[in-house]
Amino acid sequence: MEYTTSARRPQQLEAFGRLLDVLDRLRAECPWDRKQTLESLRHLTIEETYELSDAIIRHDLPDLKKELGDVMLHLTFYAKIASEQGAFDIADVLNAQCDKLIFRHPHIYGDVQAHDEETVKRNWEQLKLQEKGNSSVLGGVPSSLPALVKAMRIQEKARGAGFDWDKPEQVWEKVQEELEEFKAEFAGEQPQETPSEQAAAEFGDLLFSLINFARHAGINPEEALERTNRKFIQRFQYLETQSAQDGHQLRDLSLAQMDVYWNQAKQLAADNAKEAPTK
Repeated sequence: MEYTTSARRPQQLEAFGRLLDVLDRLRAECPWDRKQTLESLRHLTIEETYELSDAIIRHDLPDLKKELGDVMLHLTFYAKIASEQGAFDIADVLNAQCDKLIFRHPHIYGDVQAHDEETVKRNWEQLKLQEKGNSSVLGGVPSSLPALVKAMRIQEKARGAGFDWDKPEQVWEKVQEELEEFKAEFAGEQPQETPSEQAAAEFGDLLFSLINFARHAGINPEEALERTNRKFIQRFQYLETQSAQDGHQLRDLSLAQMDVYWNQAKQLAADNAKEAPTK
């Protein structure tokens, strides 16, 4: 593919400049915008990021455009506040990012050879170590990441250093091993008891190995789990709605009766999937 710049580059630059102009005026004249700090925006940015993720999972492109705008506003807002403090401005942010991308792509901007994705990723991790002066490959994994996402990043970085299984089959053997260890540890515990620390540790090992297998299988476990969450919500809400229409209180239904509605929801979803137009 030949490198070309977008024909809409002038409009894109104009639109970005317009955003900066609007933000400058809001920061000067709007009481709410004037009051914001780096700290006060943080939780709002996290919320906006999750809304962006939600639009991506739903493949809702109109909503994606909206959520990208919200995140873009937050990014420029942080740079605006930093510029008021004399730290840096949006130009410094963007130039630093460009410099980083050029440095981490020597196979594009230099004479390094990298003809496959794995080589690019290995080079990327090694260059990150040079940049930050980290003594550990895992030093760049943020401690505040959710545990599932953190496990993925740990495994990806370890792979970048060459520490990984060669084949998915080997990882699946590890999953089976961890499952047996968890079963053995949990077997002697009663359901009403608080699980022992060792049982919890073995369960953590099992989850870690499952995430590892998903990675080798090309499955994003975070997205896969979120899709399952959504599927469960849809089926459970069908159960609630349909049982109420039939004159039942949910708390009065047996598990077997609930299963009837649950299976109806599954069948309805399967029928809708068959009727959906293919792209």
